Amino acid sequence: MARKTKEDAERTRQQIIHAARLVFHECGVSRTSLEKIAKAAGVTRGAVYWHFADKADLFFAMREQVSLPLFSRLDDLLLAEGLTDPLDGIEQALNEFFHTLEERPEVRQIFEIMASRCEYVDEFATVQAEINKPALDFLGKVEIAYRRAQERGTLCDGLEPQTVALDTWAFACGLFHHLLTGDPDAAWRRQVPVMIAAHVALRRPDST
Repeated sequence: MARKTKEDAERTRQQIIHAARLVFHECGVSRTSLEKIAKAAGVTRGAVYWHFADKADLFFAMREQVSLPLFSRLDDLLLAEGLTDPLDGIEQALNEFFHTLEERPEVRQIFEIMASRCEYVDEFATVQAEINKPALDFLGKVEIAYRRAQERGTLCDGLEPQTVALDTWAFACGLFHHLLTGDPDAAWRRQVPVMIAAHVALRRPDST
């Protein structure tokens, strides 16, 4: 009986997170109340408060549901020990991220919520720094990958790992925001892997 109760509680928690994603995306975070989420989830407001301390807590739970497994996969690709050329890990990680963004609507919705449907004020004033951590962690790991490439001689001479890591990070951020706000049917979206390959190729010794 206890096991069934635990399973039911987790099922309710997931219902609430799912409803929060849909309502946050439709209405924006600031215009969404926990009452509205409870109604969309088919639960009481008390059930929402039983699982989550406040709206920010629910927001974080929604984000972590996709960001933790996604960034774990990116880390595995980016810093894989068996790579002959660490630049391949950078290319594979970027491709995995943007492929996931395009192919999984729920992931895209959550990133759209974080990027354009949340005002980081009031109870969310301290949230933005936490939201930015995965991107900054990714930047640090890209730099590690470039340093490995430099040590193995697969990074073009004269390129500083810290500088090219920042350039790759800026490239990825720009592409990310353009994909979220651009025409979803634009033909260029299918060229993202080619764009990523070209970006990484410029760092290879044979690029010249």
